[in-house]
Amino acid sequence: MFEKNLLRGKRILITGGGSGLGAAMGRRFAELGAALVICGRRLELLEQTASAMRSDFGAGVSVARCDIRDGAAVEVMMDRVFAEAPIDVLVNNAAATFLAQTEHLSFRAADAILGPTLHGTMYCTLAAGKRWIERKHKGVVLSILSTSTITGRAFTVPSAMAKSAVLAMTKSLAVEWGPKGIRTVAIAPGAFPTPGASGQLRPEGREEGWSHRNPLGRHGDHAELANLASYLISDQAGFINGEMVVQDGGSHLRSSGAEDLLQWTDAQWEKQRAARAKN
Repeated sequence: MFEKNLLRGKRILITGGGSGLGAAMGRRFAELGAALVICGRRLELLEQTASAMRSDFGAGVSVARCDIRDGAAVEVMMDRVFAEAPIDVLVNNAAATFLAQTEHLSFRAADAILGPTLHGTMYCTLAAGKRWIERKHKGVVLSILSTSTITGRAFTVPSAMAKSAVLAMTKSLAVEWGPKGIRTVAIAPGAFPTPGASGQLRPEGREEGWSHRNPLGRHGDHAELANLASYLISDQAGFINGEMVVQDGGSHLRSSGAEDLLQWTDAQWEKQRAARAKN
């Protein structure tokens, strides 16, 4: 579909790049010629993922252990990364969420979602943007959001709030930073199952067959998301700025994705809270 060297010469930092969608995007970027920095909290996982990418694609892949919830730690990471060479693209992929009745959320639980999803994304974006502007270096910020930014979503309210705020940042910085050669874009994926997300959002007892209610009758394939991301960060998409592309098979046109939870009993919610506390 793409020119083999579509991303050659690009250096890309991916938060949450050690697994799931972050790793899937990273593998495609590497296949298309990019050099990568993958960021996360688990160094062993990052090293395993980076090693596989180097072996499979001969790509330059480095790792950066960082808790993006800590703004000072983000600054240290960006100093180290830029000391080697400027990045050209930041992919804000790291996020957190879980199912909960909103009235039962503690401050700590809410902050566990807002920390990486909103604050970490903002810290990384500001750190990259500041350095790009100082160096007069063009850049792209791609943020992985959610269709909850369009529909809202019951029982994942902090995540919906955080993703909506990042969409507002995407639109705002498109205007403020566009004249400086920095594009901001976003993707709102639908169901692209990963072990982490499925464990949090599709627990035992939740309605089966949910993916088949998608207008296309299936969930998304990681390669489809990785290809869209590759295009949006490439020079071929140079006139796309401030936009969020929805990639969910039309699912958000049918429902927000949380309606089945309205039928859950108190006992089901109690079981869910107990499982989350255990983990």
